[in-house]
Amino acid sequence: MAVSPGDVLAQPTRGRLFSLLAELKRPAGTAELAERLDLHPNGVRLHLERLREAGLVTRTRAAQPRGRPRDAWSIAPEARPGGDPPHAYADLGRWLARAIAPRPGRLRDVEATGREIGREIAPTDRQGGAAGALHATLIALGFQPRAERRTGGRLVFCLDNCPYRDAVRENQDVICTLHRGLTRGLIDVLEPSAKLADFVPRDPDEAGCLIELTGLQTSADDR
Repeated sequence: MAVSPGDVLAQPTRGRLFSLLAELKRPAGTAELAERLDLHPNGVRLHLERLREAGLVTRTRAAQPRGRPRDAWSIAPEARPGGDPPHAYADLGRWLARAIAPRPGRLRDVEATGREIGREIAPTDRQGGAAGALHATLIALGFQPRAERRTGGRLVFCLDNCPYRDAVRENQDVICTLHRGLTRGLIDVLEPSAKLADFVPRDPDEAGCLIELTGLQTSADDR
């Protein structure tokens, strides 16, 4: 018999792990999660695997200079903790998007707010350099990014998923402006000398939005 995500989260430790990952808004390693919850890493790993099997978290593996690759866990972009997704928050986001008129003055305020939020959620762990930290944050937010280095030191992220698609359908100017500000806020913290060279929104149902940055370092650049 299939086990629902809600049943998986009924176990207290798994519920705490899921809540912690949601709070961090970035991928986190098994050892870090175990330390934060004061638990043994082996037990935490088993609980994370159950969450992964239920479609609530995803696991990526990052190569290390020495030893085995490091597991990094994050909330799955399509996670539905209670089974069927609740509608209230999605509806609220769409309604708020509809309520904000995309006038130039309002859009400047929206971008400024997004920039402030980006600074607040920027990760303190910069493993993989500023570029790696930004990539991990975009994953945690549900964007499914692909990174590509281009000539002139440019780094381009192509976002293969739009977690805000319902709100974007209501008011793309406002939501994409908010996301542009959020991106600026993230790089304000991760690499203050970096610049957002371009930000290209796409159809939310097809995704593929582009973020082009200059001056954003990788771990190899940092050494």
